[in-house]
Amino acid sequence: MSLRLVGSHQDDEAVSESEIQALVHEHPTLLPIAEVDPIFSGAVPICRELVTAAGQIDNLLVTPSGLPVIVECKLWRNPEGRREVVGQILDYAKELSRWSSSDLQREVKRRLNRDGNPLLEIVRAAQPDVDEMAFNDALTLNLRRGRFLLLIVGDGIREGVEAIAEYLQRHAGLHFSLGLVELPIYALPDGSRLVVPRVLARTTMVTRHVVAVPDGHVVQEANDVHQEVDLERGALQDSQQLFWAEFLTGLKLDDPEQVIPKPARLGYLSFMLPAPSGSCWLTVYRDARRNEVGVFLSSSRNTAGEYAMRVVVDAWEEIRNQLGGTARIVDRDGRLTVIDSRSTGSLDLPEVRKNAFAWLSERVNTFVSVIRPRIRSAVADYQP
Repeated sequence: MSLRLVGSHQDDEAVSESEIQALVHEHPTLLPIAEVDPIFSGAVPICRELVTAAGQIDNLLVTPSGLPVIVECKLWRNPEGRREVVGQILDYAKELSRWSSSDLQREVKRRLNRDGNPLLEIVRAAQPDVDEMAFNDALTLNLRRGRFLLLIVGDGIREGVEAIAEYLQRHAGLHFSLGLVELPIYALPDGSRLVVPRVLARTTMVTRHVVAVPDGHVVQEANDVHQEVDLERGALQDSQQLFWAEFLTGLKLDDPEQVIPKPARLGYLSFMLPAPSGSCWLTVYRDARRNEVGVFLSSSRNTAGEYAMRVVVDAWEEIRNQLGGTARIVDRDGRLTVIDSRSTGSLDLPEVRKNAFAWLSERVNTFVSVIRPRIRSAVADYQP
């Protein structure tokens, strides 16, 4: 049987990036996801060309467990291919890491021009027993952690794997897996087409960065991703959960309406504030590498929560003393927010840990008491 590679210089036909997008959306099982990172297996295609501040994502897929998959389709004969497309997909991932599940639902709804919650509906069509609350919580957590699978799909990747790996090393900050997938399309004599996907490289063989605290607070970086790293990561997560369980046991808040989160297997906790769609919260963190604990005000971009955060910052002269005089205004990713932090020494030492818990408990209580009412008031005045 004679095969012709579509788009090759010997062939008059050419495949377009739009055709690759359509192929991925209509036949997602073509993507060798299990070969790159099995945890993302079963991803469901949601939409094409999702609009973000960093540009349009070619294909978005989400697993029933709330793990996002971002696909960038490129014709590698084009001059903007190779390393530039790696930078582009990383920009998409960084932008999505600032979103919550509500942000993603809104943009999917807008892109598909559908009522209701099309994101959840599409996932449920593939797996009907998906629990809405658990799915939304997992999706928000994975977005904030930057826990994505990034797939670059092209008709032939010519850049050396080593050069791309070197580029990735300079972009720590997201806990992503990345795969380079070649998707050659062959024309058969009867007019049909044969697609033979193959993985050319994946970050599970090159590099992976583990970031357990949002907005740049790096807890641990790992470059070896063999089985022992997964064991180390599990031990770290267990340790973090025990740390937060101990902290929350002694936490007393004056505000009876403040919901206290469960101990997380992460380097931080999120205390949700009264803003629509969970768009504003206090991040309480532990940075084990720097022996530091702290609390800062966070929000999703372009939301009532972000507006309320700006109102709090604008009232800084008024609330500075109410927060105790040690908090400060800082610029985080181009946005001003309120933070307080303390260097503690080794948190493995019982006395240091006890003192850190006492300081952090007082700070959380004060931040909640002072900032929570202002957030509630500000969102009431918000006009989209």
